[in-house]
Amino acid sequence: MTWQELQNQALQLPISVRWRLVESLLASIEQETLLSMSNSSISTPMTDLDPWTQSLLGVLELSPEDSKESYIDYLEEKYQ
Repeated sequence: MTWQELQNQALQLPISVRWRLVESLLASIEQETLLSMSNSSISTPMTDLDPWTQSLLGVLELSPEDSKESYIDYLEEKYQ
C-alpha cells in the first residue's frame, strides 16, 4: 500500500476514528522517541565535562511545573 492510498483510506474514516488513530500514532511516536533517547548519548557519560560538573548531573530534577513557576518568579522580579 502506498502512502497516498493509506492517506485516502484514513480520510474516509469517521472523524472520531481518525482522532483515535492520531492519538495512537502519537503515543507510538512518543514511546519510540523516549526509547531512542534512552539509548542515545543522553544516557552515556559526558566524559568531555569536568569531573566536578559530571558529579552534578542528575542531582537536581525540576518538574515542568517547577521550571514554569521559577521562570514566572524571575519575570515578576525583573519587571516590578
